[in-house]
Amino acid sequence: MSTVAVPATRRSWRPDFWTLVAVGAWAILIVLLLIPLGLVLVSSFRDESGQLTIANWQRLFGSTRYFNAFINTLIVGFGGLAGALLLGSIMAFCTARIHIAGGRFVSMLAILALVSPPFIGAYSWIVLFGSGGLVRQTLMSWGIFMPPIYGVWGILIVFAFKFYPYVYLLTSGALANVNRSLEEAAENLGLTPFQRVLQISFPLVLPALSAGGLLALIHAIADFGTPRLLGRGFNVLATEAYTAYSAEIGSNLGMATTLSLALILMSMVFVFIQRFMSRKNVYHSTLINRPEKVRLRGFANVAAHAAVYFIALGGAMPAIIAAIYSVRKTNGPVFQPGFGLDSYRRIIATLGDVVWNSLLFSGASVLLIVVIGTLIGCLVARRNTAQTSLLDATLMVPYVMPGIVVGVAFIAAFNTPPLVMTGTAAIIILSVFIRRLPYAVRSSAAALRQVGPSMEEAAISLGYSPVQAFMRVTIPLILPGIIAGAMLSFVTAVNELSSSLVLYVGGTITMPVKIYIAINDGDYGTAASLSTILLVLSAGAIYLAFRLLGRDERALL
Repeated sequence: MSTVAVPATRRSWRPDFWTLVAVGAWAILIVLLLIPLGLVLVSSFRDESGQLTIANWQRLFGSTRYFNAFINTLIVGFGGLAGALLLGSIMAFCTARIHIAGGRFVSMLAILALVSPPFIGAYSWIVLFGSGGLVRQTLMSWGIFMPPIYGVWGILIVFAFKFYPYVYLLTSGALANVNRSLEEAAENLGLTPFQRVLQISFPLVLPALSAGGLLALIHAIADFGTPRLLGRGFNVLATEAYTAYSAEIGSNLGMATTLSLALILMSMVFVFIQRFMSRKNVYHSTLINRPEKVRLRGFANVAAHAAVYFIALGGAMPAIIAAIYSVRKTNGPVFQPGFGLDSYRRIIATLGDVVWNSLLFSGASVLLIVVIGTLIGCLVARRNTAQTSLLDATLMVPYVMPGIVVGVAFIAAFNTPPLVMTGTAAIIILSVFIRRLPYAVRSSAAALRQVGPSMEEAAISLGYSPVQAFMRVTIPLILPGIIAGAMLSFVTAVNELSSSLVLYVGGTITMPVKIYIAINDGDYGTAASLSTILLVLSAGAIYLAFRLLGRDERALL
């Protein structure tokens, strides 16, 4: 009796939609993040002839020039942090606990300071307090000596007024949510106002304060434009990395990548310290009795209003100065008496391609950020696995990468086959995309965590595929958050300077790069008008984002 062998039934493995998203996300991170970073690491251990060496790291720790740059980076980082904490804490306490006339206007000034690029702030401070600055010359004509703003103190002043909104926006929200009953109980126990602040309010707002301070610290360390314009010999790691890369005689990519790695490591150390401190000191309060704002009288009221408006106007001053100088009459690069639209006419006649490049590159970057960031954000929010946790952690790396490092890493990765992109628009678009991707992932994941998965599960049980459920159920629910995130991404993309400065060529120059070049060439009229165009674009995007988000300023962070 013969038997017929029946082949065993084998079920072919078919990846579902979210598995494909995970594969795509890892492919993007490998190509645009891990490989460039790996080549940066390898390049730091090679000399100019390609031989393995530790000479670059020996120079980093042994050279007086680079050691000074390392120390200077810490000085501007912690100095900017101290200034931001001081100004931001004063603003937060006054606006959260005291009736300030025009409170919404003050808040908008803080947002204006936040969205204006740091190098525009440096330029405006030069216009007022530089060697030939308006305020400095006026004081000198009155016999009052005032040193120019160049050097370390100028950088710290610009950073304090530029980065204080990070502390203010986060801390004011935390102060408004402290349970008043705790402070009243402390008062009944005999604690002085100072003791109540130190022992009750401060521990409760410490996480927000440290998070805002960390943002200020990381941005101060990574900033390239301000030290470059105001430093005048006060070099930091970011400017040294750019100098090593762009040296007129023999670009030293190995030294540039070594300095870039030092910047990344420094930023990551501070991120881990902040997270450790936040987890170690956790305090909670119930929101059953919100604090009420008090009405001050007399000198105290005047002092509170003066402090708030001084900080707010100081932070927004760069935008105001840029707008005023953009409509001053010019003859070439020289300002003339009176007002006119000469600078804007020059931009229309000769720099239309620069404006177009910025809009095109930013639009393409935002499109990629929104589509891919939303998919990855949904994956992270909906699948709580070890693989998605690792993906989420990997996305923290671009968050702490300074722009100058991204530019150098992309040059190291895409200047030779198999994928050559240097000199193209694609390399600028992709550099902005990978740097801003973490923000979109976190904003979409946060929006999705507020929506339960039950509606998607119901759609799938009714016959929808996972893709159909995602497109027809999930996307409409979080669409306002996606559009608002797109607007905020556009603001950061259109103002990107550091990476674009390394990656641009003549045909791919953008507005921030042109502003930087115009300031260095003394063409302040062109710089002011281009800055104003950037600010108008940013303000329009912020207004649209607020309309969709319900005016939550903390979404800017």
